[in-house]
Amino acid sequence: MKPVDLALRNILLGLARSERFKALAVRLPMTAAVVARFVPGETVFHCITAVRTLAADNLLSSIDYLGEDTTTPEQAAAIRDGYLTVISELAAVGLTGYAEVSVKLTALGLGLPGGRDLAFGHAREICAAAAAVGTTVTVDAEDHTTTDTTLGILADLRKEFPSTGGVLQAYLHRTLEDCAVLAGPESRIRLCKGAYAEPVDVALQGREEVSTAYVACARTLLAGEGYPMLATHDPEMIAAVAELARQLGREPGSFEYQMLYGIRSDEQRRLAASGAKVRVYVPFGTDWWGYFIRRLAERPANLVFFARALFGR
Repeated sequence: MKPVDLALRNILLGLARSERFKALAVRLPMTAAVVARFVPGETVFHCITAVRTLAADNLLSSIDYLGEDTTTPEQAAAIRDGYLTVISELAAVGLTGYAEVSVKLTALGLGLPGGRDLAFGHAREICAAAAAVGTTVTVDAEDHTTTDTTLGILADLRKEFPSTGGVLQAYLHRTLEDCAVLAGPESRIRLCKGAYAEPVDVALQGREEVSTAYVACARTLLAGEGYPMLATHDPEMIAAVAELARQLGREPGSFEYQMLYGIRSDEQRRLAASGAKVRVYVPFGTDWWGYFIRRLAERPANLVFFARALFGR
């Protein structure tokens, strides 16, 4: 990543936590229209509609009820209840075979006093509800300060719900070792490059070195006995994953590609049509600001798209 791009990315990631800038941005007339590209809506109805549309193209979904860094137990409980409603609705309309849910532990109260037990309890309830209707849960990765606790909670959840998925971020120095540990039988692991501003002693900074790390981590997961979920929009990474899968004798149904809602939709459909399993990360809810800004930070093209829309071009 060029120095100017890295600086812009870090600025944007700082804005992801800025309530003041959010309050300004949401007043701009084009903001809602642009956000709709990445977030299908604020309600469960919008979410289910998006999942159904994706399923028509043989695309799977992973649903994120947006929220993170909750500040009260009541907020954490509300996020839990939102997930329980989504799972119930998926079952009611027969879409559990096409969709799972992704949860952030900070949304479930991880950062509160006694947060580990609180977040684990909420996550366990979500896992139980998902298992009861035949779907799964993936525990999202967040910034590096939560990694050890998140992986610890993932291990505890898997004792009762072994299909619970985890997420590893390739740009962290520790991740290749984590991949080796978590590549065992039936282990569902999503690998992404990483979407948080992290210090140099914790994470790789350059685009090329992150891509190299991603390929090494993907190889470790694909060579293992688990179920890799390779999250990337990068054409070079997609091609690298396909070649690694071929070299390692991986059948198309033994791993999946993952992409974000609204990004490279044509490529999502192309891969699915070719016989690959593809899952789309579908966020919904009113707390969309942090998620949206991180999408802008990941790719300069997203920021250009946003700017053009704001100025009517």
